[in-house]
Amino acid sequence: MQITVCSEAPNFKAAAVMANGEIKEEFQLSDYRGKYVVLFFYPLDFTFVCPSEIIAHNNRVKEFEDRNTQIIGVSIDSQFTHLAWRKTPVEQGGIGPVGFPLVADTNHEIIKSYGISHSDGVAFRASFLIDKEGVIQHSTVNNLPLGRNVDEMLRLVDALQFSEEHGEVCPAGWEKGDSGMKATTEGVAEYLAEHSAKL
Repeated sequence: MQITVCSEAPNFKAAAVMANGEIKEEFQLSDYRGKYVVLFFYPLDFTFVCPSEIIAHNNRVKEFEDRNTQIIGVSIDSQFTHLAWRKTPVEQGGIGPVGFPLVADTNHEIIKSYGISHSDGVAFRASFLIDKEGVIQHSTVNNLPLGRNVDEMLRLVDALQFSEEHGEVCPAGWEKGDSGMKATTEGVAEYLAEHSAKL
C-alpha cells in the first residue's frame, strides 16, 4: 500500500545515526512533530547515486533549518553501516559527517509502511514533505537510477509555508518572493492576466 498525500505520515521507531555521529537506538519520527520534515529514502549505503543525493541534502541543511525543517534519511542498512559510511571520506565514496539523522530500517518495516519497497528489497528513491502536524503534503518516488533535485524540495517547503501563511495557492513555477494566487475564479483570472506569458 502506498501512502498518499494528505494522509498522516506513519510513525516509526528505529536505530539511527544522529548528526553528531552518535547512535540513537530509539529514534522516532513523532519526536519532530511541530517541525516540517523532509523524509527521504534511498536504496543502500556505499553505492553510486545515493552519496550524491545525501551530500546534496547535507549541502542545504542550513537552508532547511532556516525554514524550521528537519531532514531525515532512511535506508535498509544498519546503523553501523551508516556510521562507517559517515567515517569514509567523500573522495573515497563516503558521505562524511552529514548534518542530519540516517535511520536504519534493517527489518524493512518503514519502507513497507510507506509503500516504497523495490523488488530488490531496497527502497525506491522516495521523498515525503511532512507538515508540522505530521501530515504528508508532497511525495515523489523515483526509480533507482534517477537522482533527486533537492532544490525542488526547498521550493516546495517555501510554497507550503507561503500557502499556510497567506491562505493563497502557489501556481506553476512559483518561487519564494513570487505572488500567490487567490483560490477563486476571480483570483485565477487576475493572476493569469498578469503572469500567463511567464508560465
